[in-house]
Amino acid sequence: MVRNPQSGVRLRPVDLARRHGLSTQAIRNYEEAGILPAAGRTPHGYRAYTPLHAQALHAFLALVPGHGHRTAASVMRAVNRDAVDEAFRLIDESHAQLLDDRRTLQTVERALRDLEPITAPEPASVPGPGGTFIGPLAAKLGIRPATLRKWERAGLMSPRRDPRTGYRVYEEADVRDARLAHQLRRGGYLLEQIAPLIARVRAAGGPEPLEATLRDWRGRLSARGRAMLTGAAELEAYLRRRG
Repeated sequence: MVRNPQSGVRLRPVDLARRHGLSTQAIRNYEEAGILPAAGRTPHGYRAYTPLHAQALHAFLALVPGHGHRTAASVMRAVNRDAVDEAFRLIDESHAQLLDDRRTLQTVERALRDLEPITAPEPASVPGPGGTFIGPLAAKLGIRPATLRKWERAGLMSPRRDPRTGYRVYEEADVRDARLAHQLRRGGYLLEQIAPLIARVRAAGGPEPLEATLRDWRGRLSARGRAMLTGAAELEAYLRRRG
């Protein structure tokens, strides 16, 4: 049973809705979804909310920016059925995901930073201006040619074919993409995780234009971390009010 020392204060759905720019239907939906505790009823059957419900709504809306709607809703449902440890587990998982995202960003930044220009291949290995065959490139990266062919099948690069021999010819952009893929694979990332980044580098015309994207990524992670702090404070206030 929820102990509510302010149960005598009644709030209408519109009172909660106006405070947060929501509709009264949204308030009813949140209650039905378990995000808000069940409301009492007036003698005429109208919902009667209290400051406890107002704090629950405030906590939920504060949790959303840091944890997302689904996790925030699950946290509130767990708290409202007195499964506080379950709520804490969900929050811990969300924090772990943020940490993983930060590590991913750091790995990408490190991989891009380490993309030094590859030295020019020997003349005998040059099939055309600025190009190299699969063997010399694989040797330069310290991998097998079969690995480069696998990366090609995964869409990480698209070397052209020499019209006379049919051999793969890796141009400067292909070499760059191969080096980036190599760095990320060494960092433990799967090909399906690497492919979108390679595509972004290719679309941007190289790693340098990605700096703005990386700054935005860092900013969003920082904002998410700060939002988690705000959400934690509001959830703690709700837990204290519940008693």
